[in-house]
Amino acid sequence: MADAATTAPNDLTEHELHALDAHWRAANYLAAGQIYLLANPLLKEPLRPEHIKPRLLGHWGTSPGLNLVHTHLGRVIKARDLDAICVWGPGHGGPAVLAGSWLDGSYAEVYPDVSRDGAGMARLFRQFSFPGGVPSHVAPETPGSIHEGGELGYSLAHAYGAALDNPDLLAVCVIGDGEAETGPLAGSWHANKFLDPVHDGAVLPILHLNGYKIANPTVLARLPEPELDDLLRGYGHEPIHVAARPGDDPLRTHRALARAMDQALDRITLLQRTAREEDAVERPRWPVIVLRTPKGWTGPAEVDGLPVEDTWRAHQVPLPAVRENPDHLRQLERWLRSYRPEELFDDEGRPRPDVLAFVPDGDRRLGANPHANGGLLLRDLPVPGLARYAVPVDKPGATLHEPTRVLGGLLEQIMEDTADRRDFRLVGPDETSSNRLDAVYRATGKAWQEEILVTDEHLNRHGRVMEVLSEHLCQGWLEGYLLTGRHGLFSCYEAFVHIVDSMVNQHIKWLKVARDLPWRRPIASLNYLLTSHVWRQDHNGFSHQDPGFVDHVLNKSPQAVRVYLPPDANTLLCVADHVLRSRDYVNVVVAGKQPCFDWLDLDQARVHCARGAGSWDWAGTETGTGEPDVVLAAAGDVPTQEVLAAAGILRRHLPDVAVRVVNVVDMTRLLPQDAHPHGMPDAEFDALFTRDRPVVFAYHGYPWLVHRLAYRRAVHPHLHVRGYRESGTTTTPFDMVVRNDLDRYRLVMDVIDRTPGLAVRAVSVRQRMQDARTRHHQWIREHGTDMPEIAEWSWTG
Repeated sequence: MADAATTAPNDLTEHELHALDAHWRAANYLAAGQIYLLANPLLKEPLRPEHIKPRLLGHWGTSPGLNLVHTHLGRVIKARDLDAICVWGPGHGGPAVLAGSWLDGSYAEVYPDVSRDGAGMARLFRQFSFPGGVPSHVAPETPGSIHEGGELGYSLAHAYGAALDNPDLLAVCVIGDGEAETGPLAGSWHANKFLDPVHDGAVLPILHLNGYKIANPTVLARLPEPELDDLLRGYGHEPIHVAARPGDDPLRTHRALARAMDQALDRITLLQRTAREEDAVERPRWPVIVLRTPKGWTGPAEVDGLPVEDTWRAHQVPLPAVRENPDHLRQLERWLRSYRPEELFDDEGRPRPDVLAFVPDGDRRLGANPHANGGLLLRDLPVPGLARYAVPVDKPGATLHEPTRVLGGLLEQIMEDTADRRDFRLVGPDETSSNRLDAVYRATGKAWQEEILVTDEHLNRHGRVMEVLSEHLCQGWLEGYLLTGRHGLFSCYEAFVHIVDSMVNQHIKWLKVARDLPWRRPIASLNYLLTSHVWRQDHNGFSHQDPGFVDHVLNKSPQAVRVYLPPDANTLLCVADHVLRSRDYVNVVVAGKQPCFDWLDLDQARVHCARGAGSWDWAGTETGTGEPDVVLAAAGDVPTQEVLAAAGILRRHLPDVAVRVVNVVDMTRLLPQDAHPHGMPDAEFDALFTRDRPVVFAYHGYPWLVHRLAYRRAVHPHLHVRGYRESGTTTTPFDMVVRNDLDRYRLVMDVIDRTPGLAVRAVSVRQRMQDARTRHHQWIREHGTDMPEIAEWSWTG
């Protein structure tokens, strides 16, 4: 692809070019000032060491390129009246994006003390990477951002998520060349195969190649241009190149980038019009701008005899010893004055008219677009009443249903009810049907823009189910979708959701910070449905057995995380109703897709889920005259079944033992009240679990999590937890629980071993339990299936 400067017409006058350059120089000055200056923001006096911050933090290298993009986006947004946001991918581009929002006035609107004048500039500079101030990267505090600057690899997926079901939105994404080396970003180039040009907006990737990471060159920047073009064309894009080199006249670069922007946007307009008006079905080949700028452009060319500009040394702070080294101080002053701030700001520090000539108005500003504060656009999700979908339960444990299939009916109706407004998506890595949610296909199809064969099922160019075998891409799509004001659900095999551990970390951090910013409006929660879980991956084996995502999430900010383990179909419906309506949380719901006993009718399920944890009196043998002898507790569908089976054995063989059966749906209820908003007061916890009676707890995941959540409770010394202990293989369903000592027989043995006075008088019962485990091992090795007493078991009460 030839340079854009020679392939597109240009209508910009010299005055317009100089106005663009004025904005860019002002942004560069503000970016450098944030890194260095504690005082004297307008350089009204010579720089002195006391004007410099004592700790120099921040990243200069990427800032000039980002400022260039911000400047030129302002021009096209204003000229074309575009509804546009920008996702800033480079990790620490905070100085640039803060500079842009300060210049467009959006920063002062949400932070009035950082006014668009000299006093506000001083505050802008001082607060950057300073105690009590703002981070060095793009963050929730930054107006116009939907992406945490530390999230290398996720920017393009976020941009596509923002564009979904936003037909009038342009989501620009600046991709740093270091970020472009990550696996998630590489996978995200395929998102264009799922972008519907009729109902979705457009994504304009800008691959920003400045050549270096923190200490090394970057791969894509060193590729020969024809090879890079082949790569991008192979991904389905048409590249447009803009290149600036050290010493180039910036006006030439402005002219080239303006032409590239116009060329790209003209192509996007044509592709959308063709699809929307002519019903074209061929997948569009969207433009991508490849922007090459020198690392640390316009900064110091050389420091202490070593080259800096256009090298990795420009990545962070080019002049590191300004307070101590007079030469560095003089260089800094020359550098800052090279932008000619007196031409850019008046005596009061306000930007001059030329600087603001191409700044859009109102909500069209990148710092003020409501899509970047998605809660402003969020509408309540029309979740239908549950009675239509609930399964009848006349008696506990008499019938079985697949909980996620029951949930699928509810999701189908939500898809149907949002067909016109298009603000709900279901995402997952090729598992919607496998996870029994395929009822949604009666309301919508799977998004797909490639060829559709007659043998394909449910593929639809306008579908709202997103399936791709990349958990990173699914997560990024959904985050971008939620952050721009919509709703969704991520369905995933439990063992493989770990792939997005770092992504959910960042989203939780975003939510935690955003809830403390009054101008950030609440967004719909990020909802995970984890199924095909550890206890029913007996057929796939050890590689598919890992329940630890819950542990990972519960390490995070308690204000933002919730974990639910509904034990049957109706409780799953109630939990889903709650999480789909919620705001500003990460909700993890773990529920099986295999046939599961129905324990509670809808009304009982509603009460139980609202309580979060409670006693199932019908399952225990308490007389109501005092505390139980032992508490059998469960969290999760398979542990619940094993606990009830154990309770049935105790009822038959040790009827004089007072057993209380407790079921936990909301894992955060186990925490103290001061540790989590859902935490149980001590008095309530003690009443449910007792203070000093043995508690045998069958838990879905790793047993130490329950100990961690409950370690401050009075009963903790008497708490014994059974759960997954990394013992897995390809085997039978019941053998999975036996291997991990979560089976009914082991639970009965635990009750006998831990209930005072019971071990001696129940020795024969304990021996029967041990014998049953031995029979189990022999049976499965001979027959390959579980024993009839297991396979045909049901609750008899």
